[in-house]
Amino acid sequence: MLPTTHHRRVAAACAAVTAAGALVLAGLPGAASASPSSPASPSSPSSSRLSPAESAAVDKTSPGVLKAMQRDLGLTSAQAEARLVNEAEAGAVAGALRNALGRDFAGAWVHGATSARLTVATTDAADVPRIEARGARAEVVGHSVAELDAAKARLDRAAKKAATRDAPVWYVDVRSNTVVVRAVKTSAAKSLVRAAGVDASLVRVERTAERPRPFYDLVGGEAYYMGGRCSIGFPVTKGTQQGFATAGHCGRAGTATTGYNQVAQGTFQASVFPGNDMAWVATNTQWTATPYVKGQGGQRVGVGGSTQSPVGASICRSGSTTGWHCGTISQHNTSVTYPEGTISGVTRTTVCAEPGDSGGSYISGSQAQGVTSGGSGNCSSGGTTYHQPINPLLQRFALTLKTTGGGEDPGPGEPEPGGTWAAGKVYAAGDSVTYGGSTYRCLQGHQAQPGWEPPNTPALWQQA
Repeated sequence: MLPTTHHRRVAAACAAVTAAGALVLAGLPGAASASPSSPASPSSPSSSRLSPAESAAVDKTSPGVLKAMQRDLGLTSAQAEARLVNEAEAGAVAGALRNALGRDFAGAWVHGATSARLTVATTDAADVPRIEARGARAEVVGHSVAELDAAKARLDRAAKKAATRDAPVWYVDVRSNTVVVRAVKTSAAKSLVRAAGVDASLVRVERTAERPRPFYDLVGGEAYYMGGRCSIGFPVTKGTQQGFATAGHCGRAGTATTGYNQVAQGTFQASVFPGNDMAWVATNTQWTATPYVKGQGGQRVGVGGSTQSPVGASICRSGSTTGWHCGTISQHNTSVTYPEGTISGVTRTTVCAEPGDSGGSYISGSQAQGVTSGGSGNCSSGGTTYHQPINPLLQRFALTLKTTGGGEDPGPGEPEPGGTWAAGKVYAAGDSVTYGGSTYRCLQGHQAQPGWEPPNTPALWQQA
């Protein structure tokens, strides 16, 4: 038996929509059939006591999902819950009718803010009473879903040989009872339909400017590949170009990368190693820079800026081999010699790392610190690591760190009117700027952001 709190929630959701005069589905079997308190017959399976909403576990929907529904669909809390209940009920009814109508079935869809109206289409007018008896609206159309699905399958096969760049999307649209081809060029859609041998009467061509592409997030600590494996340091932008900062020893300018999912990702634009250990990769349009680092258990940690933490401060590292580990900052401005040569200006920490973590993110609180360079030991017995500080890297390559503050890339080095301070510029401790007629001295190295003007950030600037 489900908890009584669930019954109250489902009932409240249904009641809310009923009060709004919209709950057509309340009369559908399932929505009204099984009262939570009514016992099932001994011969019935236990699941027969549950309404579709209950068996779909609507009561377990995350509050975050409900809030997102309210935000994106313009619903109240009660409407969001009612919509989920109605959609569970409608799905059950539509499935039952699909089975009952067989090859006459021509699709089903819900309407309204709370999905309270269900329409079921059929190719046979004799099916209308059966559909309406289940509480749904009936619509008689010319083509069954099976016929439309078969036409789309022929388009799928033809697309393996035909160029579809200018006709990039096609699907069965049960509302219009057609196969829709969305095309940048109508001629391309017609060519695909001809190649597939599909009856043109089944197809509706829609003009579109869209050229779909996959979306992948750039997240600090995620793996990328370039013959070996390294880790993303921090997502960055350079004007409108997106990419990420990483270690120089991971690749040279021109080295191609693929992402954690083995999808083509980008190309190293610049790399310095030895001497320093810094590089950045410009990614293709399938990848989107995010202001996050992969934290404990895969949880995303927001990057708020790049203020350098002092010696002794806590610091955490994210990498694709060993994940999330923390320690403290031992020294800044360290030089270390690797077999390939000496690098200078790195920070030494007590955080462990292992091969494959190279390039990954170091962060203190919400502030980016640097990208993994190298070290000794491992994450079983402990170790010492070195990271290339992020601010010199951003400055060297004129990059802007992606942060949770949002907004457009301010373009490094564009001063405010009447002063020398500029959002997007990297400042080191001791640097002086003018702003609003006053002079300020930088207290902690960071990349300036809109809203971080010297008068507003006493942690970063001191008036001279």
